[in-house]
Amino acid sequence: MQLSLHTDYALRVLMALAATNRQLSVEDIARRYDISRNHLAKVAQRLQTEGYVETFRGRGGGMRLARPANEIRAGEVVRRFETLDSFVGCFTAGTGCAVNGLCALKPALAGALEAFLVHLDQFTLDELVPDADKFARRLEAVAAA
Repeated sequence: MQLSLHTDYALRVLMALAATNRQLSVEDIARRYDISRNHLAKVAQRLQTEGYVETFRGRGGGMRLARPANEIRAGEVVRRFETLDSFVGCFTAGTGCAVNGLCALKPALAGALEAFLVHLDQFTLDELVPDADKFARRLEAVAAA
């Protein structure tokens, strides 16, 4: 399975906020990861809508985690940001799948996807950045370069 760029960026933003434990702007985070500010702004807006971050406008504005890092699970974020129903959809060409009802691929893929998400549910944000200080310093070094 491959996560969308939107989900990847959402996890990265949350990890940066968890590591620094302070307010960061979209620009700050984009520089730290060396990624597109425009795309990251859309992700930040969605993170705010989903209740993961609080945002602050104006000079000195930015965002911070809306909940403690140990309460946000990676699987939860992936479920909210990915469109998972199409991952296990049946092939439909014309009138439908020629082997509909005779194939076990869809349930096999659904089981694999569920196992993937259950595995991600085992990890909270603070566990994804076990050495928060080192993580934050590395991101700051990238931004300074």
